[in-house]
Amino acid sequence: MSTRKRIGRTVMLAACCFAFAGPLMAADDTPPKSSVHLAFDKNAWTFTTSGGRAALEYCPVASPLKPYVKKLYTPGGVQVLRDSPFDHKHHHALMFALSANDVIFWEETAGCGKQVPHEDRASEDLLYGEVLSHCFTHTLDWVDAHGKKLLVEKRTVGLVLAPPQRVTLVTWSSELSPAEGLASVMLGGHHYYGLGMRFVTSMDTGGRFFESSGKPGEVVHGSEQLVPAKWCAYTAKADGKPVTVAIFDRPSNPRHPNKMFTMTTPFAYLSATLNLWKEPLVLKAGEKLKLTYAVALWDGEVAAEQVESLYQKWVAMK
Repeated sequence: MSTRKRIGRTVMLAACCFAFAGPLMAADDTPPKSSVHLAFDKNAWTFTTSGGRAALEYCPVASPLKPYVKKLYTPGGVQVLRDSPFDHKHHHALMFALSANDVIFWEETAGCGKQVPHEDRASEDLLYGEVLSHCFTHTLDWVDAHGKKLLVEKRTVGLVLAPPQRVTLVTWSSELSPAEGLASVMLGGHHYYGLGMRFVTSMDTGGRFFESSGKPGEVVHGSEQLVPAKWCAYTAKADGKPVTVAIFDRPSNPRHPNKMFTMTTPFAYLSATLNLWKEPLVLKAGEKLKLTYAVALWDGEVAAEQVESLYQKWVAMK
């Protein structure tokens, strides 16, 4: 594996990291001490804070068919994700999947596709304001059950904690392009396909979704809804501790605002979707589909105004 580090660069968000505005350098022009540490291990890439507290754990291997964010913590240390529950074994915490040329990458049954990671990775130290933070880039081949390559994904995940605001912000970028030799790839899938997250069991009941639009969405089935929104948040109690989690949709994404999928029974689920079940998207050879999202976590129940404020600050980063 090869690791590249670039320290002291000011880089466009593009999908790596976020920090609130502040002086670019300290008075003596030396970079500030990093508040986030990224460690690579065979089965886990882990972000920790300068105090040694775990913040995010990424599973870099296809487990069994896709890499994903396995654990995600609020600033107070509350872990909110559930991985591969008995009722839906293919629900891997925070994951990204679609269908490509009718090959399903969301489920994990016979005939489903697999996201195969390359043996290379790249990590960067990025300077924003007074915070030195980290992100990694992971390259994946999306192959069908017979090993035929359909898509290549360049995935970038970053994290920075902003203590004054007491929020954890994760940025996720997926850049998809057709595999070499294919004239086009059709992206589609069910109404919940996209960047989705399954919450810990204690958050399945008593929670509440709220969106930037403040309006009810299209009811698909039971409690399942789709609503066009810049962001969608869910507040509930994780093992007795109130938390709020939100997904942000960047205005540069196609079909912005994305359709946010929510459900509350029999369990809670949240995902940002491209409405591919009604409007499949054809990606031609040489084209790239760039999707950029953020996931924000707070301890406690926060108001819509606070979520909107953070969203606007994230969008304003260039």
